[in-house]
Amino acid sequence: MAFGDLLEQVGSTGRFQVLHVTLLCMPILMMASHNLLQNFVASVPPHHCSVHRNLSLSRLSPEQVLLLTVPQDIKNSRPERCLRYAAPQWQLLSENGTYSPKVERDSSDDTDDLLDAELQGCKDGWEYSMTEMSSTIISEWDLVCDLRSLKQMGQTIYMGGVLVGAVIFGGLSDRFGRRFLLLISNLLMAVGGTCAAFSTSFSVFCLFRFITGMALSGLGLNSFSLIVEWIPTRVRTVVGTGTGYCYTMGQLILAVVAYFIRDWRWLTLAVSVPFYITFLYSWWFLESARWLVLNRKSEQAVKNLKTVARINGRREEGDRINLEMLQDSMKKEMSCSLGSYSVVDLLRTPTMRNITICLSAVWFSTSFAYYGLSMDLQKFGVDIYLIQVIFGAVDIPAKVVVTVSMSIFGRRPSQCAALILSGVTILINILVPYEKQTVRTTLAVLGKGCLAASFNCCYLYSGELYPTVVRQNGMGWVSMMARVGAMVAPMVLLLGEAVPWLPGFIYGVAPILSGVVAIYLPETLGAPLPDTIQDVDERKVETQSQEQYNIEHCTRSSKVRMTPNCKLASFIFFLSEVARN
Repeated sequence: MAFGDLLEQVGSTGRFQVLHVTLLCMPILMMASHNLLQNFVASVPPHHCSVHRNLSLSRLSPEQVLLLTVPQDIKNSRPERCLRYAAPQWQLLSENGTYSPKVERDSSDDTDDLLDAELQGCKDGWEYSMTEMSSTIISEWDLVCDLRSLKQMGQTIYMGGVLVGAVIFGGLSDRFGRRFLLLISNLLMAVGGTCAAFSTSFSVFCLFRFITGMALSGLGLNSFSLIVEWIPTRVRTVVGTGTGYCYTMGQLILAVVAYFIRDWRWLTLAVSVPFYITFLYSWWFLESARWLVLNRKSEQAVKNLKTVARINGRREEGDRINLEMLQDSMKKEMSCSLGSYSVVDLLRTPTMRNITICLSAVWFSTSFAYYGLSMDLQKFGVDIYLIQVIFGAVDIPAKVVVTVSMSIFGRRPSQCAALILSGVTILINILVPYEKQTVRTTLAVLGKGCLAASFNCCYLYSGELYPTVVRQNGMGWVSMMARVGAMVAPMVLLLGEAVPWLPGFIYGVAPILSGVVAIYLPETLGAPLPDTIQDVDERKVETQSQEQYNIEHCTRSSKVRMTPNCKLASFIFFLSEVARN
């Protein structure tokens, strides 16, 4: 009897699993709110230099004052954001005190004076047009002009926290358990977010955002592990997709909350308070029985299995489980887990190295392109609340399609297709003129949908590829690579100031290359969850033999035309052989 059989005995899809997965998914709803919070709390409002403090222009209207003190940006016919006249340009007013373009064009003297007018920076600060938000960190701390790069730096620091959290929490949860680290992560999310909302400076804000990012990484990793390790193989795809939909719904929730709460402090607080509630009910969660057995805590594992049996209405079946039965069911896994495991074990065998390197590329490029598209909504020229809803809603059909694809064609072809299609869509968008905002937005939404499908696939795929003994280390590592991609993505946007098409080109090429690399990964459709590194090595041999058999079966078929599945299998096998050779 294997552990999966014990899980079936106590109920693998009963009330416990439903309640367990539902409660673990609740904080995932709010994870998107923190990842994409920058779109709203750091939105850049229209701004221009403040009027000279030593001038008295009270008799003039605001439009006239703006005309006299701030030059026009030639490119977009709007006031310059970072420059003003050193002295008011009175010649721009007509005799009746109103602006007359004809006067400026016909008077060559006035035009020459205007061209020769001395300009200076915004020495008296800026004025902001707060139409979308009542306040943002941009308007509060004047993160514009020479300090405009700090906006992207703030998001990079947050993603840096997520990266550090992936390293720290990934390793600690394998040592101290999923439940304990989940409790700490929920508490840090709540406290860090609350402190960020009451920050007195940008540096303090970044510090607490860094802490929040660390906690979010631990929350995601441990929630996913607790979900996967308490459900059977046959429902992993559906549950994994459902978990992904929670993140999707979180994007829609963020748009609604941000629409009604326009102050950045209250908005930050609103998306942080729910984690106090999740911290309180997280004490109810049961530690993973798999982890308990592999860490020599079999007595507690038996108690947890009996608790699951009682909740699922199978008390009698649970009472039959004893320590000897549990240890016998996981004898092989326990013998292979005598030593301690670390990140180094992710590269110990050729199979593990292959999996780790390929998944690193997949996670990096997916996150890199995903946040490159999602973190600069203002560039589409559409209401940021509307575009946030559209960007979130596109995940729904995308994840439905990839779920069906993963169940029919397998994880590997689905992963490759999602990455390559997203890259092609982003590259096509570079060729569309900037004026055609509708077409550009449509292509960006399609690309973002493909990247969301890729995320949904790689979360499930990675959990199935890594064995239990190093699953948290493995998920921590690939999550770390994803955060590296998310950290780099905002910095790439700064390249657009010099070469406008360069960020889009980089965002498009990265997923295409990783889509090709994903061909090296083994297929896991219908395979049992591996518990040891030895299981992974044995599965590779079985997978290659099965793939070879499928190809031979397809090619020897007496039918004139091969089925679509055979064609797909032949194509994937051909690409794999080309890549290996």
